[in-house]
Amino acid sequence: MSQNHYHVLGVSPTATRLEIKQAYKQLALRYHPDRHQGDTRYEELFKQISIAHGILADPARRAAYDQQLWREAQQIEQARRQQQFRHQHQHIYGAPPPAAGPVRTRRPASSAERHYRPIPRQKTRFTRRDYLLTFLFVALLIAFMLSVKLTMDHVTARSNYEDGLKAYTEQQWSTAHSYLSAAIHFKPNYPEAHHRRGEIEQLAYHDYQAALEDYTVAIQQEEMATPRRARLWWRMGQCYAAVGQSGKALRSFNQALAADSTQTGAWLDRGELRLFEQRQFQPAILDLTTGLRQRAAQGKSPSGRFLTYRGLAWFKLGEFQAARADYQQVLLNQPRNGQIYFLLGRLAEAQQNRAAACEFFGRAARLGYLYAEEARLKTPCL
Repeated sequence: MSQNHYHVLGVSPTATRLEIKQAYKQLALRYHPDRHQGDTRYEELFKQISIAHGILADPARRAAYDQQLWREAQQIEQARRQQQFRHQHQHIYGAPPPAAGPVRTRRPASSAERHYRPIPRQKTRFTRRDYLLTFLFVALLIAFMLSVKLTMDHVTARSNYEDGLKAYTEQQWSTAHSYLSAAIHFKPNYPEAHHRRGEIEQLAYHDYQAALEDYTVAIQQEEMATPRRARLWWRMGQCYAAVGQSGKALRSFNQALAADSTQTGAWLDRGELRLFEQRQFQPAILDLTTGLRQRAAQGKSPSGRFLTYRGLAWFKLGEFQAARADYQQVLLNQPRNGQIYFLLGRLAEAQQNRAAACEFFGRAARLGYLYAEEARLKTPCL
């Protein structure tokens, strides 16, 4: 039996249009001449495949072709039956029947007529899964880049802080301030760097507002140890006192002592604030006494400044003996302190001892204390 179009496509005569289309696509991709370096055998196969598809894909042409196949099948069956009754050597009309050959609709086209239609490239379509995978990849890439940046910033900030701390211990304030600022640039919430830079701004540059900003950032870090937090509150109280905000200064000193009652500086500075700003002499004496006692326990020498302040507080309360004891203790370490002689003169004057007052005012004037001469002239000496 000759090969028909169904045989060429490899489908049954009852195949649907979709099956025919799929078979054609598979065969066209397999036998396309471009895939076989222009081999003429594949050119012929591809042409047969194209012709078969053109006929079977068209319902009208397929119907006519099926009718033709049916007639040919009837003719072949009829010829077979007639042949059964003839002698095996007998031929129709004295000639043997022609050999079966492939079904052709026309002669093969010449090379000049051959042309190939390019297969259009299908447009790529992304599914929801593709978009999800792309999003996850981009998110992971961004997270990796951020982690690298954060790590590098942390390392750089730590290196700058250590250089700044070294310059800080050597009292190279400008260099230390530059390094600490660089550390804060790479790590904005760096409590140690803010703390040290605030101390430079407070104690070296006397820029109390800038120091307060640094202390505020540093103290917001909750993981900070209690002694360092108390020290920061104390420094903030000093800055508030320096800019005249006594209420905030007192609250800061209270916070410092609530966090760590061994903060000697906070006791002494709160006593000074209560003495001069709030005129609370008894609380001031208690604070100054606690701070001086802690200094002595730490092996430090008595502070002449705060002994003087406590003597003033005793004087305001009328406790002249206690005031005289504090003034005399200051003179043991600072025998040429003109201010203490002046205060002893005021104390003697309050006790109606004019001779002693004149003597103390005179000593203070000889030591160059500014107000002593005027006070001596106003006090009639015997």
